[in-house]
Amino acid sequence: MNRIICGVDVSKDWLDAHIWPGGAAARFANDAAGIAALWLFCRSHDAALAVMEASGGYERLGFMLLWTHGMPCGVVNAKSVRRFAEAMGYLEKTDRIDAAVIAHYGAVKNTVPTPPPSAAQQRLAALVGRLCQIVGDATINKQRRSAARDAEVCASIEAMLAFLKREQRRLEGEIASMIDDDPLWARLEQVSNKAIAKLAGLAPFANDSGKRTGNRHVRGGRAGPRGILFIVAAIVAKFDPNLKAFAQRLQQAGKPKMLIRIALARKLLVILNAKARDARNEFASAT
Repeated sequence: MNRIICGVDVSKDWLDAHIWPGGAAARFANDAAGIAALWLFCRSHDAALAVMEASGGYERLGFMLLWTHGMPCGVVNAKSVRRFAEAMGYLEKTDRIDAAVIAHYGAVKNTVPTPPPSAAQQRLAALVGRLCQIVGDATINKQRRSAARDAEVCASIEAMLAFLKREQRRLEGEIASMIDDDPLWARLEQVSNKAIAKLAGLAPFANDSGKRTGNRHVRGGRAGPRGILFIVAAIVAKFDPNLKAFAQRLQQAGKPKMLIRIALARKLLVILNAKARDARNEFASAT
């Protein structure tokens, strides 16, 4: 018997739900009370899984609270769902139709639950997000400094930049410490280096046709982990001599900054994967 899927289209204020198969549909507020009502809706239709797209963070509350209520929830890639909709002939687009498409996609692709992050992983994500904001604010203030002419304004900008630099270093230290203590890394060895690079969106894909050999580009993968790896790799490259030398070699070869970021993130991922594999083997031998 096929699983019953509840597709959920997420917006800032609303959650549109659709049951597949069956076709029952409803709209709920994107708040705690609305999510509780969505859970009851899923339960009343015997849904085995709620499926929603990653929606820039608007899906987080619903995702976490549905799991808290005991409703397994899976998050899928919005671009994949849109391509599925086009392939299946869904020409119109409304919130209600999108919920039906997500439910249909979840059933066809046999979507599995996405495990909720631990409290430590949520904190790590929050710290990385804040670090990105700090780096962005520093870039903006550097641009303002280059255009400033008044001495008092320049001094104010310099003070702000000094504060942002201190915050950046503090957050980098917190992130590095959390990564050292997070058991999540111990599960990395479950897949090969090539597979995990694809999962993170750090693997270049072939672009060949006939006699033409196109440039390889990375695409797909999990944007969240990839963003964290970019940040963490940049931090590690400041202190790890091997990664630092690797980055310098790429710079001296004239490689673009984005290529260097991707290469550092992938190299770090491979290193972590190897360390996790060795640690598991050592543990298995000791027991």
